[in-house]
Amino acid sequence: MSFESLKINRAAAISKLTAAADKIGSSTKSFADDRFWAPTVDKAGNGYAVFRFLPAAEGEDIPWVRYWDHGFKGPSGRWYIENSLTSIGLPDPLSEQNTKLWNSGREEDKDLVRTRKRRLHYVSNIFVVSDPGNPANEGKVFLFKYGKKIFDKIQDVMQPQFQDEAPVNPYDFWTGANFKLKIRQVEGYRNYDKSEFDKPSALFNADETRLKEVYDKLYELKTFIDPKTYKSYAELAAKLALVLGEDGNYGAESAEAVELPVPRPGKSLAPVQAASKATPSLVEPERPESLDDDGDDTLSYFAKLAKA
Repeated sequence: MSFESLKINRAAAISKLTAAADKIGSSTKSFADDRFWAPTVDKAGNGYAVFRFLPAAEGEDIPWVRYWDHGFKGPSGRWYIENSLTSIGLPDPLSEQNTKLWNSGREEDKDLVRTRKRRLHYVSNIFVVSDPGNPANEGKVFLFKYGKKIFDKIQDVMQPQFQDEAPVNPYDFWTGANFKLKIRQVEGYRNYDKSEFDKPSALFNADETRLKEVYDKLYELKTFIDPKTYKSYAELAAKLALVLGEDGNYGAESAEAVELPVPRPGKSLAPVQAASKATPSLVEPERPESLDDDGDDTLSYFAKLAKA
């Protein structure tokens, strides 16, 4: 929608967003990608920043996108770091294999699945208000990747549980709220439990000239779930066989040599149905909790893997 339409229709926006959040509740990037903002932490692993979640860009309905990926080191010494086709409702070779192993009844199979389960990511546009660790980021629009814990905090303000709390659309320019990101190091992982939204307020005191400047800088999110940007089932199956050493190639590679995938325009997706008899569905099937990882911190995750 245009900036003018955004202003006119914002009263109905929160109900639309909560409905979208409920829908997904019931059912990637390179680290060098300068579109993405990442917080700075001190030697103790603590960090603090303030930013604003931004509305959907023109032509998009929802101000976030959700996708899954996998990241693990196989017995070949190679890494499997790939986006999952389940993100776009299609069969994925590793998800299928994990499901079979999980249902085998063998505890060692479940342990294996836990080392290579899906990891959930959300991506939104943000406006950085305060970044003490890197002040050069302040006043700029970035993409921000986060996990279920932060997304739950967004849902909490959109759908408050108590009568004395009014619903807030944190993505709204006029009645949204700044998000105070507070990072602690807990048991070797980043913890975001103390993060919180500030009181609702208009960004730039509702100066529409400045708001429109920000709106015009929003990044498209649909790239992350565009089938054209995903590898085919056959490509992923071949990569999985290589990582598992099933093709006879055991040449190792380091964690530093592996680049996290990010969906980008221009890559063609080979037909998927031909590679699997499963019928693609736009509705994510219900999965055992231990098949998924809903953590928020990819950097900590890969730091742990690299030491393994």
